[in-house]
Parts: sequence; structure tokens; C-alpha cells
Amino acid sequence: MRVRRERHRRRQLQLQREKGNLRRLRAATAAPAESNSVDELTNGVGEIQLSDRTCTGILCSHPLSRDIRIESLSLTFHGHDLIVDSELELNYGRRYGLLGLNGCGKSTLLSAIGCRELPIPDHMDIFHLTREIEASDMSSLQAVISCDEERLRLEKEVEVLAAQDDGGGEQLERIYERLEALDASTAEKRAAEILFGLGFNKKMQEQKTRDFSGGWRMRIALARALFMNPTILLLDEPTNHLDLEACVWLEETLKKFDRILVVVSHSQDFLNGVCTNIIHMQNKKLKPYTGNYDQYVQTRVELEENQMKMYRWEQEQIASMKEYIARFGHGSAKLARQAQSKEKTLAKMERGGLTEKVVKDKVLVFRFPNVGKLPPPVLQFVDVTFGYTPDNLIYKNLDFGVDLDSRVALVGPNGAGKSTLLKLMTGDLVPLDGMVRRHNHLRIAQFHQHLAEKLDMELSALQFMIKEYPGNEEEKMRASIGRFGLTGKAQVMPMKNLSDGQRSRVIFAWLAFRQPHMLLLDEPTNHLDIETIDSLAEALNEWDGGMVLVSHDFRLINQVAHEIWVCENQTVTRWEGDIMDFKLHLKARAGLGD
Repeated sequence: MRVRRERHRRRQLQLQREKGNLRRLRAATAAPAESNSVDELTNGVGEIQLSDRTCTGILCSHPLSRDIRIESLSLTFHGHDLIVDSELELNYGRRYGLLGLNGCGKSTLLSAIGCRELPIPDHMDIFHLTREIEASDMSSLQAVISCDEERLRLEKEVEVLAAQDDGGGEQLERIYERLEALDASTAEKRAAEILFGLGFNKKMQEQKTRDFSGGWRMRIALARALFMNPTILLLDEPTNHLDLEACVWLEETLKKFDRILVVVSHSQDFLNGVCTNIIHMQNKKLKPYTGNYDQYVQTRVELEENQMKMYRWEQEQIASMKEYIARFGHGSAKLARQAQSKEKTLAKMERGGLTEKVVKDKVLVFRFPNVGKLPPPVLQFVDVTFGYTPDNLIYKNLDFGVDLDSRVALVGPNGAGKSTLLKLMTGDLVPLDGMVRRHNHLRIAQFHQHLAEKLDMELSALQFMIKEYPGNEEEKMRASIGRFGLTGKAQVMPMKNLSDGQRSRVIFAWLAFRQPHMLLLDEPTNHLDIETIDSLAEALNEWDGGMVLVSHDFRLINQVAHEIWVCENQTVTRWEGDIMDFKLHLKARAGLGD
């Protein structure tokens, strides 16, 4: 009965949404009778947001509460069920990490919340960081503080609430708090502090946003999100465009966020520092856990162990009862009665719901082909000086070597030259002075984000590999792609239909087929989920080649790097300690110590 009522309520919700869209469409298309221009009609229709998502849910918390509880939540995307009849609870003052395998629908859920496709009370403002700030003549500082639109809207709301019989009550107090946060007299100072934490010096804060790359404009958008301090803040991989220093600052800033934060991140270290709760998307359900990432892992292991014990016990009981019923169901009267009794017990157990078998997350296994040894020196920098112009040097007099047993992580602020150093290693850049010596047989493969642009999205992964490496058998190509967890249909569908994480795996397969002696990895974890990053780390640790890594993921560095090299002040120096010591050093240097 309860299930039927819930289905009815969900259907009613869907009908209401469809009626609302129909009303807006009628209002838009009725415009020609009243409006003077085609533009007004176009604008009217443009306001209707057509979505590939269908989302239903019932708000069960009080409409004026600052906590949200939505029941009977279902979410579909392109007709595929992502969440079915689940529950979402977001409490004020809590910070949630949203976890799940690539493609399970984490970003789709954030979008549904951000677009208010779920029944979220109007008094709760939402900011969903989806794209970089617009390229314009506005300075980065002005772009962050240009929230006049919101201030005007809130002032109008104050007028309406103040005229009510109850004087506006608690809702009016909240709006006054918000207006205080948007106070123009302190706005510039607060915005400048946020931008500085994200790596913008005073000169950069005055630069026009159109002078920045997409990655830096994303930082400006992140600064604006933090400046606005919304009731609900939704962040999808906020560390993707940050260096280690900015990651540390963001972690320290978000752990003080006292409203509702929902964050998707592939960095376990970041989730440990920021989150008070975890929501795990698994088997089309949202499973809540209390605590940070490490606590979630521990709790989940314990719950799954208990679930498996219960499952095994129930299955043994069922097998025993079925055997008894089969043997004695047609025996003597006494035995038949006992068999009937067991049959009733069995039916009662099944009606009450049996414990489900634990379904483990599918773990991807990566493999880089071993390449044997080359005698050192393999890659040597001899008194290397480099700058894009002679009067603006990035490096002076570098002397070091990298061999096949080297496992190095390059760290340092953005602009210090980490990616430049990798290009000097590959020969894409040539020193102004000194020389880079490479072993005659050395094969280098470099992973960087721009390699995704090399992929022809109309081709499948298999077609791409056959085109890149002609003359090889199809089965050999299939095996090469399969080593990076791309199997079955994923190998033959157009790459435009693959997720960003799957495309990254195609790139790894393409690089690995060249059997490099040395891998240069520039931010390899962007678009990969936590489980895939662990598989990558395991593959690198089992591989016999050399590696130089640039990453903002402290945990990956901790898993695979044996040495930390700091790129700063036109030189490269070895850090005496591990990456977690370096993180503490960054916190202390920024004045962020606990």
C-alpha cells in the first residue's frame, strides 16, 4: 500500500512539472498576440530549459527548515536509471563528499540539485560551479565581487517580508545575514584574500579575465563561488585546475564552510580534510556515511563483512530447509508436518526480505608492458638554462639525471616551470644554454590533458588504435586497450559517447603501446575516479620503467614517488622528506597551521 501511495505521489510530481513547462510554453508562444517583435517570442521560449534528465522526489523536511530531506528520489539520464527510489539528506553545517564509480551519475545529480529539479525550498540559494568565468574586460577582482544582481533581489525580498504581519520572522533574519555578507565596504578585501589563496598576486587580480587561460578563469569562478558563500555550494572536482599550494589553501578554507557543501573529488586526501559526511552512489541508491573518506572506508568494510555473514547464514538456513522439505515433505504425517512448518518459515523469511549478497565495485586493472633496462645515464641535464625569452629565465644552470629506476614527483607553484621541465626532457623545448643528453635507445611517452584533443571523437577506441598503429592485428589492439579497463562495447562505440575518464584510459593505452622506457605524467588523475587512480598507482609500481610525475593529488604522489623535487626560483632542488611533510610545509608557509 505504502509503495502504491509513493508511486502515486511521484507521478503527481512529474505531472506538476510537465504542467509547469506547458504553462511556460503557452505563455511564450502566446507572445505574438501581445508582443511587437519576434525577439520577445524567442526569449520566451529560450527560458524553458529542456533537459536530458528526469528527476522526481518528495520534500519531507519542513519547507522553512535549513535541513533538507528528500524521499522517493529517482533520477534518469537519457532514459537510463541512475538513482531509483532513494533518499537524500543534506543538513546545514555539514560537508558531503559524493562518491561513486565513473559514469554512475554524480555530476548529473549535482546538476539536478543546481537546477532545482529536486524540491529544494526557495529560501535556500544554490551555487553550482559548472564553468569558468566569462572572458571579458572585467578584472579578475571585479569578476569575483560583481554580485549586485543578488543584492538587489534580496533587498526586494526584504521589502516584501517586512510588510508581512509577522514582520518576516526567521527568513528575514537570514536575508539580513546574507546582505551583510555581500557588504560592499568589505567585499573587495574578502575577494582579494580568496583570489590570493588561489594563486593570484595583486598584479594578476587587476588583469582582465580574457587575458587568462581557461584553467585560471576556472579559478576565478571558484573564487566567486567562495565569495558568494551560498546556502548550498556544489563543487565538481574543484582541485582539477589547482597546484598543490592552492589545493592546501582550498582544503583549509572549505573545512570552515558552515553551510551545506556537496563536493565530488578524486582526491582522497582532500576528502579526508574537508568532509564531515560521505554519500556513496552504488546500485542506483544513495548510501549515507558519517565521517570523512577514511572513516567511510572503515565503516563500509565492517558493514559489508556483517552483511556477508548474514547472507551466508540465511543461505545455509534456506538450503537446509529446502533439503528437509524435499526429503520429508511426502513422508510420515509427523515428518510432513515438520516439513510444512519449515516451508512456512521459509516463505516468511522471503516475505520479510532476504539479505542481499555484497556486490563489490568493479576494480580496473591497468598494466604497462615491462621494457627491460638501459644502462645509465639515460636522461641527463648538463648546465641547462631555459627561458621563453632570454631576459625572462625560468631555469638557470640545471644539473641532474633521471634513470629507469627514478620515481620523481615535481612540485612547486603554478608558473614555476614543471610542465616546461617535462618538455625539455622530451625535446619539445630546447635549452638556451647547456644540453639535455638522452640515451640513443630511450623511448619517452608523455601524458598531458591536451592529448584528449588528439582523439577523433567519431572513431571508436579500437579504430583509433588501428589508425595510429597500422599493420597490427585487431586482436592485439583489443588486448592493448583491454589492459586499461576498456572492454566489450566501450572499445567499439564512438569515443564521443565515452566518459572523460574512459577517454583518459584510451590515451594511456595509446602511450603504453609504444613501450616507453620513461613515462612523463602531467596531471594524469583529472577525470579519473578514486578506484581508477589506485589501479594506475598499482600499475606504475609494478612497471620497470622510469617516471616523472606532476600532480595535485597528494595521495597518488605518496603511492608512487620515491623522490620529491621542488621547482622554484629558477632551480630544481630535492625535498628531504615525503609529500605529506611537504604539505605541512605549505600549510605553515601560508599561515594555515592548525
